[in-house]
Amino acid sequence: MPKLAIVATIEVAPGRRDEFLPLLATHRTRCLKDEPGTLQFEALVPRDDETKVLLYEVYQDDTAFDVHFNGASITLLRKEAAGMIVKIQGTRCNLSE
Repeated sequence: MPKLAIVATIEVAPGRRDEFLPLLATHRTRCLKDEPGTLQFEALVPRDDETKVLLYEVYQDDTAFDVHFNGASITLLRKEAAGMIVKIQGTRCNLSE
């Protein structure tokens, strides 16, 4: 089964991005440590839009993403970031290797 990449845009409530980013960084650390199928997790901060955070994530396969998406770390992030996230849009991609 091919690796899965996720490219996502998180829309953050105005004025909350600086509060959200440390939570996301802690989530990233937990995922890379505790989820063997999570291979890469990068957060990108657009220079021209303070309400957006972009994510680039790579998983061993679709099953590894399902483990991540339903796991303890993301559940905690959702709780900690309640009221900060307005919308999330993601695209599942195959890696061109």
